[in-house]
Amino acid sequence: MASLAVTEFVINPASASRLISNPITNNTFFFFCFCFPKRGASLLLKSHLHSASRFRKANATTSSSSSDQYDQRQQQEEENFQVVTAVRSKYNDIVIVDTPKSRMLLLDSTYNVHSIINKGIHKWTGSYWDEFVSLPAIVPNGPIAIYGLGGGTAAHLMLDLWPSLKLEGWEIDEILIDKVRDYFGLSDLEKPTATGGVLQVHIGDVFSPSEDASGRYAGIVVDLFSEGKVLPQLEEVATWLKLKDRLMPNGRFMVNCGGIDGVSDMTYGAARPKSMNDVWMHNSAIRALSEAFPGKVWHFHEISLHRQVSWKRMPERNGENFLALTGLLPDLSSWSAAVPGHLSETVKKWKPCAPSQ
Repeated sequence: MASLAVTEFVINPASASRLISNPITNNTFFFFCFCFPKRGASLLLKSHLHSASRFRKANATTSSSSSDQYDQRQQQEEENFQVVTAVRSKYNDIVIVDTPKSRMLLLDSTYNVHSIINKGIHKWTGSYWDEFVSLPAIVPNGPIAIYGLGGGTAAHLMLDLWPSLKLEGWEIDEILIDKVRDYFGLSDLEKPTATGGVLQVHIGDVFSPSEDASGRYAGIVVDLFSEGKVLPQLEEVATWLKLKDRLMPNGRFMVNCGGIDGVSDMTYGAARPKSMNDVWMHNSAIRALSEAFPGKVWHFHEISLHRQVSWKRMPERNGENFLALTGLLPDLSSWSAAVPGHLSETVKKWKPCAPSQ
């Protein structure tokens, strides 16, 4: 591998001061300071959850009846919170944070969490990464791509449940991948499982044309963010028209589409949707997908309209991100029966993108 120039952050361990979690909303805040070399000034970084962000803290669930236990857990995490590495690459400010229960990857100037790996036997995050794990149950046999591999949360979960899967993870930042191999166990996923499942990592721009990718994938997970927002390319119909050629027949996209476009959930004003079933229309990425997959199907020389994009929204406690799924809405009962645990309930919440009349 060619050597790459990186800028290392100088970490002051004493300034990694505290981890505070709100017991009401379960929104978690990380506060820590560090100095850039040659700048001589400390920078306070705060990562928090909002509708357009990607911050998730899966193990911060509490209840009012257990406030004392919560305070004890909070104090324990404050004492053990640690920044294990911080690096600047061409594409990202990369910070990896360790707590007794999880390891998190924070990226770019927003320092939103882009990946989380829970320690111990309970691997589920309670966030949108879990939803990606349901995709193999509704696509043909074949490789599945992950556009925006990050720290490999989705890849870990998918290979844990579907150990024979062939995954191809795409990431533009080679330095990030090196760090994830060191600190998130990505290299373990690059070794074949007993049943042949494996993750193949590609370094590159997923939007670059590739003849080899035509009709290649049974499914594509799309999780592409920068500065706390969905990449603007995903809000363009032309992007999806190009990417859809990479799917094999009956293949699907499952997409993390972020939040509502610059509109508070409580203040839609004149743009208020006719019903909550129309809220998806306030997300630019889903609107672009619905145009790229319009759903016109020929039946005996007649055209009928079958919605080719479905949507769901994560609960408030999990960030309220929108997710989109292409293709006809699967039979939800069959899909539910094919996935384990809490996924069997969450897949039932997918709905077709059909505006109210």
